Amino acid sequence: MTAPLHAAPAPALRVVLVEDSPMLRGMLCEMLDELDGVGIVAEAEDEQGALVALEAQRPDLAIIDLELRTGSGLGVLRRLQAEPERFGRPRAVVFSNYGHAPVRARCEQLGVERFFDKSFQLDELIDFVQSAIPG
Repeated sequence: MTAPLHAAPAPALRVVLVEDSPMLRGMLCEMLDELDGVGIVAEAEDEQGALVALEAQRPDLAIIDLELRTGSGLGVLRRLQAEPERFGRPRAVVFSNYGHAPVRARCEQLGVERFFDKSFQLDELIDFVQSAIPG
């Protein structure tokens, strides 16, 4: 069996998106897919699904909502910090409506690189992802 002639190259920046809203997840996927070099390699809507996806894909970047269908984004971040070798040490950013100072401080303690408020920082998140593309 031969490889396809026009196989798509692997994305330079592999992203796992953890978001419980199907509408927002779909919109983010569309926006990120428009960026050359970015590939959404997995999506999850709950903590367990996120951990499975992160372990299987070992992405470069995880975009994590804090409020999930079951579990929480903080639970995902705790596991990423506690078991970095299991998940490949992805960079992590939070995209959430819950940006109170104590929550942001906890996210920072858990190794979050940036915190983006869903209410008004979508463009900043997209800019951040674009700047994270290697090369």
